[in-house]
Amino acid sequence: MSYTHYKEEILQWCTWLNEHGFFGTKLGSGGNISCKIENEEKIAVTPSSLPYKDMKIDDIAIVDFNQTVIEGKKPTMELSLHLSIYKNRTDVQAAVHTHQLYASILSVMNINTPIPAMFDEIAFAVGDEVAFIPYALSGTPELAANVASAVTNKCKCYIIKNHGAIALGKNLEQACLHAEMLEKISMVYYYSLAAGKEANALPQPIMQVIRQLFGKG
Repeated sequence: MSYTHYKEEILQWCTWLNEHGFFGTKLGSGGNISCKIENEEKIAVTPSSLPYKDMKIDDIAIVDFNQTVIEGKKPTMELSLHLSIYKNRTDVQAAVHTHQLYASILSVMNINTPIPAMFDEIAFAVGDEVAFIPYALSGTPELAANVASAVTNKCKCYIIKNHGAIALGKNLEQACLHAEMLEKISMVYYYSLAAGKEANALPQPIMQVIRQLFGKG
């Protein structure tokens, strides 16, 4: 089987994220993205420690759910994080792990409750909330376990404490859109806190309508 299409998608969207500042630095290799291979227990994922400006299609790794590399270079150290998502969310076909600015700012603040849905378009796309995932050292089974536990809430965006963010989607374009939405959420929430004002969540009757539209009510 040819995995070229999946590798092209990875290269296209990690380049887009890098050019738009979602990885924190444009010359580095921070952050990582992946997409699931259709009808297989395999993913395409960015390689380890390779700057995005230098990345080529043959560098993209194809890895199975047992972490066996099928093609490409050594995968990102956060491979177990990505696999934990696909193993626990059958609706997810793509995941981006970013170091975007405002989500990263919130990740280091003493916030222990999820960010509520503040806009209807966000609630439709992202879900009821943006949860904070407890910190664990990058690349460890502990971090993967924390992510696996958090994503069972069926939302699309998360902030990892003292680290960065995760955005999920049915494809990489949608996952990147959700990362954009998360940055809006994070910026608005940060400025509401900076102003000393509590952010207003959408009224529960509206949230119930949204849940019913998505078959969750």
